[in-house]
Amino acid sequence: MSETEWTLETLNKGYQQGYMTGLAGKERSECQFENDVLIAAWEAGWDDGASQYQRSLDERNRSSMKSA
Repeated sequence: MSETEWTLETLNKGYQQGYMTGLAGKERSECQFENDVLIAAWEAGWDDGASQYQRSLDERNRSSMKSA
């Protein structure tokens, strides 16, 4: 795929990969894309996944404090 080509499928794939990376608690620097549009899709997914990861950590911390 050339530098300027992308499809809805590749955008979705980039978002999903970014989401899973963020959800796993990994760093934003893990992005493997070079195309600016696909990087943006990946980063949007990473932001959402990282937010979900943080919410999970916060919930675990609240639960452990209640049971302590």
